[in-house]
This record gives sequence, C-alpha cells and structure tokens, in this order.
Amino acid sequence: MHFRRLAVSALRGLSLAALIWSGAARAEGAADPVWPTRQWQTTTPEEQGMDSAALARLVNFGAAHSFDSLLIARHGRIVLDAYYAPYTPEISHLINSATKAVTGTLVAMLLRDNLLDSLDHRMVEFFGDRTIANLDDRKRAITIQTMLDMTSGMAWTEGVEGGRPDSLIEWGRSPDAIQFILDRPMAKAPGEAFYYNTGNPQLLAAIINKLTGVSARDYAVTKLFRPLGIAAPYWHSIGPGLTQGGGGLLLAPRDAAKIGLLYLHDGEWEGQRLLPSGWVDRIRHATTELHASFDPSLHYANFFWVMPKQPAFMAVGDRCQLIMIFPALDIVTVVTARDYCSFGRMADDISGAVKSDTALPVNSAGGNQLAAALRDSATEKPSAVGAVPETAAAISGKTWPFPANGLNLRALTLYLTDSSAHYELETATPDAARPVVKLAGPIGLDGTYRLGQPTPLGVMALKGSWQTGETFAIDLRLVGGDTDRRWLLTFDGGKARLSGKDRFGHDVQVDAEAQAAQ
Repeated sequence: MHFRRLAVSALRGLSLAALIWSGAARAEGAADPVWPTRQWQTTTPEEQGMDSAALARLVNFGAAHSFDSLLIARHGRIVLDAYYAPYTPEISHLINSATKAVTGTLVAMLLRDNLLDSLDHRMVEFFGDRTIANLDDRKRAITIQTMLDMTSGMAWTEGVEGGRPDSLIEWGRSPDAIQFILDRPMAKAPGEAFYYNTGNPQLLAAIINKLTGVSARDYAVTKLFRPLGIAAPYWHSIGPGLTQGGGGLLLAPRDAAKIGLLYLHDGEWEGQRLLPSGWVDRIRHATTELHASFDPSLHYANFFWVMPKQPAFMAVGDRCQLIMIFPALDIVTVVTARDYCSFGRMADDISGAVKSDTALPVNSAGGNQLAAALRDSATEKPSAVGAVPETAAAISGKTWPFPANGLNLRALTLYLTDSSAHYELETATPDAARPVVKLAGPIGLDGTYRLGQPTPLGVMALKGSWQTGETFAIDLRLVGGDTDRRWLLTFDGGKARLSGKDRFGHDVQVDAEAQAAQ
C-alpha cells in the first residue's frame, strides 16, 4: 500500500473542523436503526437530508478517477449507488488491505466469544510449536494489540510512501509464509512506533485458526457474514486453513457497507452485540500516529485509519478501496476503484453534501442531474479503434508461446477474424499446485470491453485495437479487481514482440515465434 499515492491531494486541508466526534452510534435525532440484513432500503438523497446535485458531482468525480463503484448510505438507507461500466453490482470486488479491518473484526469476536483472553496476550505464545529466529525480549513483548495497531516493531519494508516493497517480495518467495514473518528481526520495541506491516494481520489470521480450529474465512462466515446477511464470499488463502489476513477478500459494495454499518452502530446488529464494548470507541479515539508525510495528523487503531480532524474512520485498501464511517453524520460510504485517490477529498465532498439531519424539500433539478450522472457512469465509453490491417488475418489463430516474463503471460492465441473475436491465453501463477492457468474469452474490437471468465481476482475483460499495421494493443481489466494492463504486440512475419509493464511499473519486453494452432 502506498500512503503517498493513496492521498494524492494531501487531504486538502479538510473542511470539517467545525464538526466533533459524536459519542452516539448514529446522528442525533435519527430514527431507530434500519437493518439491511435481508435487503437495503433506498431513498432519494433529499429524504435523508443530502443534496442530489452535490452527489451528482461526486459521481462525476468518480468517473474521472477510475472508480468502479460509489455507495453512500445515511440513516441506514442507500442514497447513492453508482456503478461504473463495465463494473456491475453483482460482481464482488477485491478490497485489498481493507481486508485487514475484517481480520481485526474477527479478533474482536474472539474476545467476545472468550476464545482470546486478552489483547495483551503475547504473540509468540501462540507459536510454541515453531522455532523462531531473532527471538529477543522485544519480540517476546509483541502483543495482539500491538499487531492490531501496526506497532509490533518488526523490521519490515512495504513501500508505504513509495519505494520498493522488499519485504512483500521476499515474503512471496518464502516457502513458509508464517515462518517468514515470525523470523523477522526487530527494528523497534513493540508499541514504540507505527510501521505498516501486512505480516501483522497474517499472524492474526493464523492465531484465529489456532483458537477456533477453522480458517479465518470460515470463522467469519459463521460469526460475521451470516449475521449481517452476507453470502459466504471468496477470500484468498495462503495454505490449508490459512486465510490471507491482510488482503484477498472480495465483497460486493452493498455487503462492504454492512461492515461499515456494524461499526457505525458501535458493534451492534439487530439488537445483538457482535463486537465487545469499547472496541469501536478505541478506534474513534486512536492515539497511534501514522507520521504520514501527506498528513501527520492521521491516527490508526485496530486496522482502521482515523482522521481526527473530522468525525470519520475507515478501512483502507490499495487503489482506493474504502469503507468510510462518519458517526456524527450517520453515514457509511464504500468506494471501489482501480487507481489511487484522495480519501480526504472524498470525506470533504461527502460531508459537504449533507445539508440537514431531517428531510429536505424535493429537488427535481438536482435529482435530474444525479440521474444523468448515474446513467452516464453505467455506460461504457468506447475508446478509439484503428483500421483493421491485413496483419489481422495473418496472425489470427496462431499461438505465440513466450518465455518466462514479468507480465506472467506464457502463451497467447488471438482469433480476430472470427464472427465473435476471442482469445486463449496461459498465465503463470505463484501457486505451486497450478503454476500455469489457461483462460479464454471474448475480446472487444469496437472500443469496449467484453466480459469473460470469473477469476479469483475479478472477471476477465479484454478489448483490442490496431495502433499501426503491425501493432495490436490489448487492454486487460480484471473487473472487480484493481488491475488495468495494456499489452502491445508487434508482429513481424512469424515473430511477435510483447511489451508492457509489470506489477511494479517496470517495462517488460519479450519475443516469441508463432506456432500453428492445434
């Protein structure tokens, strides 16, 4: 996660200084809670005291900043539910590091269920079956709470303000993900300083497994998702029984909003206390400082980011996956996206759309603006396409096998002259059990994406266009993921050169010779 890029506009000197934290779980004067366990209720923004015209501008902002969805609920009812084509509401979205907040929520439930005696319990005591390297007094002092607050003190480099995420790269190469984290040397004493470390939630996911006998995902299905009316979601694992603790969870925006609503109501849901008393309050009054260069005032607790200048806290995932909670305004907001954004700008615009705690008069003009913005966001805009050259027929149906490369593309076959253009490809994976995966699907040649196979990282969607008589561009999007990629294929007789950027933004170029289609 790159803090610098997550807050591109340096939080813009947020304009909510006049607001203070409200001690209530919902805004003063709000009606009794409305629970969306079975289905969300929807209303106009004005019925909940919000301005449709302001929300229309927010929808347009999302269109300009690679949003996939934008949902706002006030007083327990959805007032804005925008989806940006080709993303649609039935597709679950990867929430990246916002997953950490869900892992932390499960730790709270361990406390509630008396499976965990204390947040001061020392981490190493859960791993007595392992030999831990660099075990000193500082490492022995790591507690559940210091991991939840990202103050465990382990030496870890994740590129939080840009730079190379060396620890993540080394971790990905390790044959034992848990042992790799446990063996890290210590940089500071626990509790001394914040440093972002995805190893912390991964150790907590392993502890959940040890204390419950099931994976964190399965524990969540029973204790969290089912009570909230969330169908069992896909959540990546790193091995048998080991759910990915710091990422890898896919949720539909309306389901992510239920997580936010649980926190808005102080951990209660339909009269039942799902989180222990004091858990949410500790987040809202967080004291751990992030020391982020773009805003030194940011705080952190229990895997949530906290903006003390305004009454808001949030689960944050890479490339602007947000679950934002505004207790004083009785608002939950969910953003899914494919690029970095300023969550400070989001907080400003959302709070600015609130005009009253009670209903406003009907706003026909604003309603029309919002309806137009929603229609526009749901309509994909075709990109330019070039003329189809003779090369298209010459390369169609041929298979191009590529040597190992940073794009992870191992083979590609394009069928560009068929009545329904499509592709077949093989991609390398980090899974030793399935090192290569074969995928196939349609490819749009009219400037719009064609959705194909669902994958654990999103629905494959491709479109292609000729840039020159020899160069074909493929735009690949994992719809519901955070990945946009562009590959350029330049053909020269029976040879092809593949160009693109790897996951770290480095240029990759690799050559192949054609094989006849089987």
